[in-house]
Amino acid sequence: MTLAKQLDTYSNWRSGVSQQIDGLQEWLADHDLLDTQTEQRLRRIRARLAEDRLVVAFVAEFSRGKSELINALFFADRGGRVLPSSAGRTTMCPTEIAWDKAVPPRIALLPIETRAEGVSIADLRAVAEAWLNVPLPDVRSAEALADVLRRVGETKRVPLETAQGFGFSVGDGTDGSLAADPDGQVEIPRWRHALINFPHPLLEQGLVVLDTPGLNAIGAEPELTLSLLPSAHAVLFILAADTGVTQTDLTIWRDHVGSGPGRLVVLNKIDGLWDGLRSNEEIDAEIDRQIESCARILELPADNVYAVSAQKGLVGKINSDRQLLIKSRLPKLEDALAEGLLPTKREIVSRGTAAEASHLAVEIRKLLETRRNALSSQLGEFAELRGKNESVVNYMVDKAKAEKEAFERGLRDYYAVRSVFTQLSDGLFANLGMESMRKHGREARESMRTARFTPQLVGAMSKLFAAATQHLTASEEKVAEIAQMMTAMRDRFGRAYGVELGPPPTFSLTDRQQQLKALENTFRQQFGSVMTLVTRDKRTLIQQFFETIAAQLRKTFDHANRDAEQWLRALMAPLEGQVREVQRQLKHRLENVRRIQDATDSLEERIDELSQARAVIEGQIGELVGIDKGLTATLHAPPGGAQRIAA
Repeated sequence: MTLAKQLDTYSNWRSGVSQQIDGLQEWLADHDLLDTQTEQRLRRIRARLAEDRLVVAFVAEFSRGKSELINALFFADRGGRVLPSSAGRTTMCPTEIAWDKAVPPRIALLPIETRAEGVSIADLRAVAEAWLNVPLPDVRSAEALADVLRRVGETKRVPLETAQGFGFSVGDGTDGSLAADPDGQVEIPRWRHALINFPHPLLEQGLVVLDTPGLNAIGAEPELTLSLLPSAHAVLFILAADTGVTQTDLTIWRDHVGSGPGRLVVLNKIDGLWDGLRSNEEIDAEIDRQIESCARILELPADNVYAVSAQKGLVGKINSDRQLLIKSRLPKLEDALAEGLLPTKREIVSRGTAAEASHLAVEIRKLLETRRNALSSQLGEFAELRGKNESVVNYMVDKAKAEKEAFERGLRDYYAVRSVFTQLSDGLFANLGMESMRKHGREARESMRTARFTPQLVGAMSKLFAAATQHLTASEEKVAEIAQMMTAMRDRFGRAYGVELGPPPTFSLTDRQQQLKALENTFRQQFGSVMTLVTRDKRTLIQQFFETIAAQLRKTFDHANRDAEQWLRALMAPLEGQVREVQRQLKHRLENVRRIQDATDSLEERIDELSQARAVIEGQIGELVGIDKGLTATLHAPPGGAQRIAA
């Protein structure tokens, strides 16, 4: 299945899950079971599905055919080249291609001069005036798009000192560095970053394409190495078939890409071997030798190296030339990208959605079961009143009144536990709080500002990472304390009132701790290469590294805060719901017995009404079980089956 079909199937699956969630919300609203907390949880599930993105990054030195490969894989349906593709450098700055319907079709360009300010791209994304916005023309025309998108390849000439101040390595050009002309002028990219926003079926379904420039720009832009590339779901590393793995290729691979999940190597331009003098068997043997050589040098399985001709693959697609397309070997790469990428992504989304939806369905079912059991208990009591005298009825009234009063006295213990819960929650957020991280960031920034030697710079960053790690560790301890207390509280409440709450939702900061460790490892790996790359005026680039790391730390702690807040709500919501339900049933029970005592209703009338109410609730439980099964089936449906199940 091609990537386009896989994305279409994936989009249909997400739509099917969203429809099931909408149906669950409507059912809860119709049966007066939709409270604010439940509505928020359903909204979070839908938001997770709607905002899901799939990032595919392309990394290579210049003249390896990245732009042509992107055109061939994703945009051949436009009938031409969307991204400019020609000899030499066509992409001079990191470029993200996506679609956001809230923004008009355009290309947003960030001037290279913003590097001197030491502000990360992540922070500048929110500063509209920092970008130059160029409207896109007719998005259906490949030629019109390509004409505007050529701007990502624009350059400017600046003095050597200015180029170095922006973080570029200036040398003789043989090692990926830029070279100065006899007048001391250096040609550098005009733009620091580009955001291309235009409607396209693949982009509309959440695909984001990241096109990166060569070694010099990669090493000089910390956000690429510390954020964008590590967070990509797939990274395609492109080599040229005629050169194999060059020294700069190897540097990029070892320092910025590396082997790991979602990493594929593309040996492009195999059509250069189609010289008309060798047989197909000889050409295939030569390609196989190149694949084995690249795999050996990069230290990865040969199955992870795909030899293609992006240019011939694009021509084959545009001209509907199936034989040329097959000869280009592009379909094999498409299949590998689709089959290895989307199923894994879908499994991650499905697992998170299924866990939250399952907890929600269990909690609602337990609430309905509490309501049903209370009605069954009242029916049993009323059945025993048949043929009994007035004194027995009076006894039942007194008993119901006493149990209601005892429950209300017991609420004091519940509110006391809630107070402790609030205190522990405050302690958790104190450790996860953004203000503490800002304080540590300011201290690290000041230490780096006054540092004179590399060890002092590394020491300042190490101290910042140590502080962040300590905060997450302390937060994990608070999480364990809260979980233990609430588990005991739920068990005690369940035993006292015959209520089954089910296991509380689990929560861990392990993923955030791993993200922090990965960020620190990436920093330590990249810092050494950056220090050797820059020959003069390191302070600007070091500041950019710091600001990028600080932005990533803020992002990690912001996500941890939101995760913790959602967990705490999910932890307390079912207990609060059961408390309200028990209180409601005790009140109704007392009212029912009093009505019989006052002869407002006959005993048989009350028994009949309670029996009907219990039958309604049993029907609701059955309906909820059916909805839960439908959602589970949709979440775990095989590819291509989600839409049928949801329909």
